[in-house]
Amino acid sequence: MLKAARIEGPSIAVIIADASRMHCQLMATALRRSRYRFDVVCSATESQEALQALKEKKPDVAVIASNLRDGPLAGFKVLRELQSCRSMSKTIMLIDSSERDIVIESFRGGAHGVISRDELFETLCECVRAVHQGQIWVRAEELHFLVDALVESASPQMLNTKGVALLTKQEQGVVRLVAKGMTNRDIACQLSLSENTVKNYMFRVFDKLGTSNRTELALYAVHQKM
Repeated sequence: MLKAARIEGPSIAVIIADASRMHCQLMATALRRSRYRFDVVCSATESQEALQALKEKKPDVAVIASNLRDGPLAGFKVLRELQSCRSMSKTIMLIDSSERDIVIESFRGGAHGVISRDELFETLCECVRAVHQGQIWVRAEELHFLVDALVESASPQMLNTKGVALLTKQEQGVVRLVAKGMTNRDIACQLSLSENTVKNYMFRVFDKLGTSNRTELALYAVHQKM
């Protein structure tokens, strides 16, 4: 089989952030071997390392995994920081599965594209090139999530209609630990509480915020910058 001719033009500088060095290397190799002119200038496994690299290298495109070594959903923190500092780098969120909340939060965080790990490396290359050209990359079924989100109510806020905090300080502390990937047992040890007390806190938080699982709760914490 003949290898596809390499497309001419200026190279596209790319940074990769993933929880595993091996995964970073695999993606970098795939991009470099692509028919497109990709220049992988750096890789990172933690959010602060990724932010530092993005600040110094100023790549055209950054491929950021939702989960990094310093915690589940740490990639969303990178997105938010880039958005707040008005970075010129275009971003692609690499997700483990196309869950509705993950897709929606990726674009709320400023991502220009979302791609699942289930996709082929060739698709990743097409995604990076398309995003670099100013396109938004999203699959048809994921686009439906975004359309539905537009007609739904806004994300839950920290205050009720009377301006009173929805969550107590203790409940907010529990939410922050959930966002770090801690189990109920871990949270109980961290806060010197019984595991049953933590479960009760979780039920109350779910009820107050209208969330139904830990992923939604973690995304809420990221969205509210808790």
